[in-house]
Amino acid sequence: MRRLELVFVGVALHAVALIGVATAQEDVRRLPLKEYVDKMQGGWIGQMAGVGWAGPTEWWCRGEIMPEERAPKWHPGMVNQFGQDDIYVEMTFLQTLEKHGLDVSIRQAGIDFANSRFRLYCANETARENLRHGIAPPDSSHPKFNRNADDIDYQIEADYSGLIAPGMPQVVIELGEKFGRIMNYGDGVYAGQFVGAMYTEAFFETDMVKIIKAALRCIPAESQYAEMVRDVLAWYEKNPDDWQKTWGLIEEKYHKDPAYSHGLWRLTKPGGKGAQSIDAKLNGAYILMGLLYGEGDPDQTILISMRCGQDSDCNPSNAAGILFTTMGFDAVPDRFKSALNPKGKFSHTPYDFPTLIEVSKKLVRQAVEHSGGRIEKTAGGGEMLIIPVVDPKPSELMRSWDPGPIAGSKFTDEEMAQIQVEPTGDRKGVCCD
Repeated sequence: MRRLELVFVGVALHAVALIGVATAQEDVRRLPLKEYVDKMQGGWIGQMAGVGWAGPTEWWCRGEIMPEERAPKWHPGMVNQFGQDDIYVEMTFLQTLEKHGLDVSIRQAGIDFANSRFRLYCANETARENLRHGIAPPDSSHPKFNRNADDIDYQIEADYSGLIAPGMPQVVIELGEKFGRIMNYGDGVYAGQFVGAMYTEAFFETDMVKIIKAALRCIPAESQYAEMVRDVLAWYEKNPDDWQKTWGLIEEKYHKDPAYSHGLWRLTKPGGKGAQSIDAKLNGAYILMGLLYGEGDPDQTILISMRCGQDSDCNPSNAAGILFTTMGFDAVPDRFKSALNPKGKFSHTPYDFPTLIEVSKKLVRQAVEHSGGRIEKTAGGGEMLIIPVVDPKPSELMRSWDPGPIAGSKFTDEEMAQIQVEPTGDRKGVCCD
């Protein structure tokens, strides 16, 4: 009898061991480096294609749907977007990460941003002036000093964070706290963290609803941005074949209702037809419109995001970047990449397209290590990214229309000496309408 009991115990222990192995396997994601590079390249070319196609339409339609016949026709040369602020601004962040690593401080990130020389707008422009006047981040984005805090800026620029962090949403959240807090606050930051998190999931998933739901876990559930995402998903479920009806529901709540548009400055006040809005929630909804109603079709994804209006080149850029990440560069239709100029240099950066890819490959290695993962050699001589699966921990809830106290963050004299560009305005750090 004793021997039989020992046999049962042995079998049970073996079963537990097997369960432990299975659990360990479920706690990581495996991504071949070659596949990572293919998808990452797809994400970058998608951004360029989206903003290139829709670039001529920016602000054509405000509070109304763009007529189908007004949408430009695609031609391959549109992909060469080396002078587009919707692309090159985020490369400032890549340069900072390349030089200082993922553990770079928010203050150093702010100094590097203050030294940028490209043309900026809205929250970016105000934040950079604040930095040059000595207001260090995170105060450079606080609504006391930056009334553009809920604008689209970091949402436009956050693609980089997901493209260097496949399956690592916590890295995206952390990068949002370093770079997004330079120019945005509250929903403006969550917008970028959400976009970046969609990219992280796009390396492993093609179902857009699942990608969106995974990213939703990365921002505060009580935020209005999260509410917008839940609304769009619900409206899509009710109207799966009528994107214009869902557009109307978005317009009523997130453009016309002052409880959601807030009126922090003149371009985000409640409106309707003809009223301009650079608000992250409204324009973020248009990203989702393309991803959901585009149904995986590159043309329709870009066109629907474009035809939703407002900042109609930025939103298709985000949407196409995410979609093309799911596809991978090799599967992207040739018309979107055949005319790419590999020697074209992104404005005010040291990067051309091949260099951009190499920098992303360098940073993904750091991100894997930073996340507690590893890179293994495969039997075929390749490499495999082993990425721990973790539950994301969203940032603290903040609201631009009811902000918390300022941090009192000022650059030291030594830090100011590192800022080589003089302020261009006389605002002394305060955003003006």
